[in-house]
Amino acid sequence: MITLNINGKQQQVEAEADTPLLWVLRDELHMNGTKFGCGMALCGACTVHVDGQPTRACVMPASSAVGKKITTIEAIGANPVGKRVQQAWAELEVPQCGYCQSGQIMAATALLREIPHPTDQDIDQAMSGNICRCGTYQRIRLAIHKAAGNA
Repeated sequence: MITLNINGKQQQVEAEADTPLLWVLRDELHMNGTKFGCGMALCGACTVHVDGQPTRACVMPASSAVGKKITTIEAIGANPVGKRVQQAWAELEVPQCGYCQSGQIMAATALLREIPHPTDQDIDQAMSGNICRCGTYQRIRLAIHKAAGNA
């Protein structure tokens, strides 16, 4: 048994220590907001926060998350910054297919907590590991500026 702090709640799961956190979230806890994209930490679809830092859940062993605070897309709106990001995403209709958007929102929220008023360069650097196959990068950038109060 592994005990994880997910979205402020202690969750016990029966999983091998090397099971990726993504599969614990999706398969064991049925939290399907975090997506599987590439399985190699290259696309960002599986981004969650671990102790406030954007982390690729597809390559993080569940045992490495023990004792840490994990936040998923399901709870990011409880954070004031995350709520602003989600509102900006909806207002600007950022998603096209939507598959990558939970990872995008998680990365954007982490950026805005670190840099409340980012420049385009800050945004490009922070979001560079999150791929959007639909190419909504302009809307993503605008939504981040809107959530920051820059737009």
